[in-house]
Amino acid sequence: MNRNFFLSLFCFIIALCCLIEMAESADATESSSSSPAIHIIYTEKPQDEQPEAYHLRTLASVLGSEEAAKDALIYSYKTAASGFSAKLTPEQVAEISKQPGVLQVVPSRTLQLHSGPRKLQ
Repeated sequence: MNRNFFLSLFCFIIALCCLIEMAESADATESSSSSPAIHIIYTEKPQDEQPEAYHLRTLASVLGSEEAAKDALIYSYKTAASGFSAKLTPEQVAEISKQPGVLQVVPSRTLQLHSGPRKLQ
């Protein structure tokens, strides 16, 4: 096996660990308001179409049009994991979670890396 395979596997494992961490804290961080928030939607890998086209089609099935899907789509993930990030209301999150091929929907969070103790000057 080559180096690229192990690098892809490592990236997938890291993404999976982040997914588990976000899923465990999703209940605590999910807002009850109806304003849109950024979510990450993990999907099955598309077989017969380009990932971004598949992601837009999945999003359009909930938002009603391809134009609305393009406006809501933030990023399409296609290397280590298949999915996309988009601005969605809680109602849209519930609806897209039911779509075929959607594995999980989690709120996007920004995490700070711990940099260790600070040196006093």
